[in-house]
Amino acid sequence: MSEKSAIEEAAPGGISGRRNLILAACMMATFMAAVESTIVATAMPTIVADLGDFHLFSWVFAVYLLSQAVSIPIYGRLADLFGRKRIFFAGASLFLLSSTLCGFAQGMLSLIAFRALQGMGAGAVQPVAYTIVGDIYTPTERARVQGFLSSVFGISAIVGPSLGAFLVEHVSWSAVFWVNLPIGALAMTMLAVFFREHLQAKAPRIDFLASFLLMLGAGALMMALIQGGSLNPWVLATCIVVGVGALVLLVRHERHVEAPMLPIRFWTNRVIALGNFGSFAIGAVMMSVSAFLPTYVQGVMGRTAGITGAVLGAMSISWAVASAVSGRVMIRTSYRVSAMFGGSMLVLGSIVLLAMSPGRGPVWAGAGALLIGLGMGSCNTTYLVSVQAAAALRERGAATASNMFMRIVGQSTGAALFGALVNIGLLHYAPQAGEVAAQLMEPALRQHLSAPEIATLTAAMAAALRNVYVVAALFGLAVLAVGASFPAALGPATLPDRSPSRGRA
Repeated sequence: MSEKSAIEEAAPGGISGRRNLILAACMMATFMAAVESTIVATAMPTIVADLGDFHLFSWVFAVYLLSQAVSIPIYGRLADLFGRKRIFFAGASLFLLSSTLCGFAQGMLSLIAFRALQGMGAGAVQPVAYTIVGDIYTPTERARVQGFLSSVFGISAIVGPSLGAFLVEHVSWSAVFWVNLPIGALAMTMLAVFFREHLQAKAPRIDFLASFLLMLGAGALMMALIQGGSLNPWVLATCIVVGVGALVLLVRHERHVEAPMLPIRFWTNRVIALGNFGSFAIGAVMMSVSAFLPTYVQGVMGRTAGITGAVLGAMSISWAVASAVSGRVMIRTSYRVSAMFGGSMLVLGSIVLLAMSPGRGPVWAGAGALLIGLGMGSCNTTYLVSVQAAAALRERGAATASNMFMRIVGQSTGAALFGALVNIGLLHYAPQAGEVAAQLMEPALRQHLSAPEIATLTAAMAAALRNVYVVAALFGLAVLAVGASFPAALGPATLPDRSPSRGRA
């Protein structure tokens, strides 16, 4: 089926009105999954106080990210085989059911189990929503509307913390999980009514072995990246060996099956490969801000959590703005121009943060975060639109999922790498600091430290965090190189090259 017929099938009769409603439903679904991390982070201190088991704190986030990452490629391929609507409804239903169960959790272990199910549901919601939008708009229109969809991530980062704080204070921590129920129900209803798709008549083949190998390999390596610092060395080594071995077997298997779960030929298509490598790099850069800039603002500068929220808000706002603007830039120029602008902003923002000092204050930190937000919004939209245009309609779901999967892997890699750099830096600059460094983050505990101790610890932490932004700048340069590697004249307004063989040109 051609792209034009797919668009007409998705919204016959009053196509513009239907497509706008479908887009609205996909934006609600994306917001529902994206806001989950920020809104839960705000409520976690209260949840831990109620449920106990503080030592399991990080697993509430890690298991969600892990299950989401390993399920994204599988859902993407299933959406190509069984249709977008069916897989979206299955994933959204699992997400909403597990969200309900999270609110009823009676202990940390049950909450972690329900979060794993919630992540598996989110693994379908976001990539399939993006794929549906990619199906119903032409390449030129897609550049604009995918920018709107991408800006939802920035909006969720702004809304999530304040909404979470309000619900915890005035309702209950359970409400942070239940707030998504009406949003998800409305999104599913709108897609059920307005989105129509043409399903293939023949029964699709499911590559169960590939699905198992992908979950095993990606899951083991993600476990090593996310929890490597807390795992027993033998367990860590086992995760790495099992992960690498399973992925090697997956590649060998996928080369010889008729309908691969994750087509290897994606990586021979120049545009898809560039978009996926770029997504990996921007995922790492994003973690340098979202995970480690608060440590600098609160720990080194001694500012409050409210100031930290304002600094991170600068990235969220600029991300949303750049996502919307980049679509228009692509239409008038090319993927290369938009991607190179984004890469330049990532490099510049990382350099600004590298030059950060306690005396320059949170405004300087906010300026660096704002520049990185511009880069994230531009690159994220450019990579997604280019990957979708380069994939055939029957494989667009898998291509979209591969792009989102690589970004999550980049986030995990960045978090692990930057965390290791900070720990090594603290050991080098303040080997006697130990757990005392954590007291810098909490104003009440910071008051118990002497002035010489604070001076020593803040200097050590600033030096350790400086290493983070050196590496973030290198990732930014990699993003800039990826942007420069896009074909010069290729953009949404040109005819996309969907042939893997020609894509290497």
